Amino acid sequence: MSTGLSGVLTIATLLLMLAVVHVPLGGYMARVFTSDRDLGVEKAIYRICGINPKSEQRWSTYALSVAGFSIVSIVVLFAIIQWQSHLPMGRGAAMDTDTAINTAISFTTNTNWQSYVGEVGASPFVQTVGLTVQNFVSAAVGLAVAVALIRGLARHASDTLGNFWVDLTRSVVRILLPLAAIAAVVLLAGGVIQNLAEPDLIKGLSGTPQTIQGGLVASQEAIKELGTNGGGYFNANSAHPFENPNAFTNLVEIFLLLVIPFSLPRTYGLLVQDRRQGYAVLGFMATLWGGMLAVVTWAEVAASTGPMGAMEGKEVRFGVWSSALFANSTTSTSTGAVNSLHESYSPIGGGGVLLNMMLGEISPGGVGAGIYGALTIAILSVFIAGLMVGRTPEILGKTIGRKEITCVALITVTTPALVLLGTGAALANKTAKSGMLSGGAHGLSEMLYAFTSASNNNGSAFAGLTADQPYLNLTLGACMLLGRFIPIFLILALAGSLAAQRKRPTTDGTMPTHTPLFTGLMVGVALLVTGLTFLPVLALGPLAEALS
Repeated sequence: MSTGLSGVLTIATLLLMLAVVHVPLGGYMARVFTSDRDLGVEKAIYRICGINPKSEQRWSTYALSVAGFSIVSIVVLFAIIQWQSHLPMGRGAAMDTDTAINTAISFTTNTNWQSYVGEVGASPFVQTVGLTVQNFVSAAVGLAVAVALIRGLARHASDTLGNFWVDLTRSVVRILLPLAAIAAVVLLAGGVIQNLAEPDLIKGLSGTPQTIQGGLVASQEAIKELGTNGGGYFNANSAHPFENPNAFTNLVEIFLLLVIPFSLPRTYGLLVQDRRQGYAVLGFMATLWGGMLAVVTWAEVAASTGPMGAMEGKEVRFGVWSSALFANSTTSTSTGAVNSLHESYSPIGGGGVLLNMMLGEISPGGVGAGIYGALTIAILSVFIAGLMVGRTPEILGKTIGRKEITCVALITVTTPALVLLGTGAALANKTAKSGMLSGGAHGLSEMLYAFTSASNNNGSAFAGLTADQPYLNLTLGACMLLGRFIPIFLILALAGSLAAQRKRPTTDGTMPTHTPLFTGLMVGVALLVTGLTFLPVLALGPLAEALS
C-alpha cells in the first residue's frame, strides 16, 4: 500500500470514528449538565466540601470560584513538585524553583508546557498525584466555563449561570473519568505501559548504560489526550514508544484529543434547543481543521522528493501523513502533545501548525475552550454582519450591544497582545536569546512559537529553544496565566450579560446563524482577524524562511 493511500485511509478512519460518537457523546454531555439528579459520589463530594448543589451563582461568583479553585491548584501543585524528594517514589527527581512555578501554572491552566525532562524532573508521585489530577480538573474547568456561556445564550432574564462546583464535579465524575478509564484500557491493549516498577539499567548498542524508566503511563496518556492537556510522561512525549508505540495507538490518541471538542457543538445545539446552531459551529470547526490539515500534509509530503517524504524529526513507525495529522490536530486543539519534532517541519508546515494556535485553537479547540472560542467568533461575526447591513446584531434572540462586544473585543486582543509583546521582549533579552538554537527567520519562529503556545494554553514546543531558564520560565508562565484566565473572566461576564436579557422575537430581518452562509462568514472572520494580527510577524518568520 502506498504511503499516500495509507494516510488517506487513516484520516478517513479518524473521521468515521468522530462521526460515530458525535451524536451520542454530545447528547450525553448535554444530559450531564441538565440533569436534576446527583450521583452518590457527587453527593459525598458536596457534603465534604460544604456545597449546596441546588444553589446557583451569578457570573461574578462563578468567576471567583474559578479563580479560587485555580489559585489553590497552583499552590498545591507547586508544593508537591518542590517537596517531591521527600514524598514517596522520589527517585531523585527535582526542579528549580522557577521551573516548578512554570510547571504548576502550566498544568493548572491546561497548557502542560514542559521546561523539564519528563522522566527526570517529575517523580512518579508527582506525575500521578500532581500532574494527572490537574489533567482532569483543568479540563473540567474549561467544560464548566463553556457550559456557563451556553447557559447565558439559552436563558432569558436570568441573573445566574449555574454552579461552578457542580459543573466541575460532573465534568470529572461523569465525563472525563469514565472516558479516560476506557481509553486507558485501549491504550494498554495497544502496548502503552502501566507499572510502578523500579527503573531498569541496560546497556545500549554502544555499550553505554541507560536508565529505562517505567510508570503509570497509560492512565496519564488517556487523560492527557482526552482532556487536551498534552504533558508527556517522558521527554519525547507521544513520540516515545512507551507512550505511543504504534500506528494503532497513534490513531487512538488523535481520536481522543479531538473527540470531546468535536462533540461539544452537538451539546451546544441541544442546550440552546436548536440543533442547527450546533451544526453551524461544527462546520466552522471542521472547515478550519480540514483546511489546515491539507496545508500541513501537503507541505510535509512536498518537502522531500524521496519516497517517504520529509522524515527528519519524525518517527518511522508513523511516517509523514500520520505525523502531520497529529501535529495539525494537537495545535488545532489546546493539547500540545507531539509525536514528531515541529522544529524539523518545512517552513510552510511549521508555519501551518503555528497558525492553528494563532487562530485561537478553535478548530475544534480545547475541551470547553474550543466551543467558547468558537461562540466568541460567532458573536463577532453577527456584530460585523449587523454593521454591514445597518441592523442591530442579534444571536439566539440576544442583542449584541456595547457591553457584549466590549467583552468579545477584549477576548480577541488578549492572546495576540501576550504573544507579540512576549516575543518582542524575549528577543530583546540576551538571556532568552541565548537559548535559541537558530538565528534569522527560523530563530524568530522558535521564539514566536513558544509564546504562541503558552499564551494559547497549547503547550507544544517548536523545539530548538532552551526554555528552562528563569526569564523564559517566568514570562511564559505569566502568558499561560493571563492567556487562560483573562478570556475566562471575560467569557463569564459576557455570559452574565446575555443571560440577563429577554429574548427578542425573530423577524424577517433577523440574521440566521445556523446556515452554511453564516458558517462561511465565521471562517472568514476568524481568518481575517488572525491575518490582520499576525501576518507581519509570520512574514518575518515562516514565510520569509519559505521564500529564502
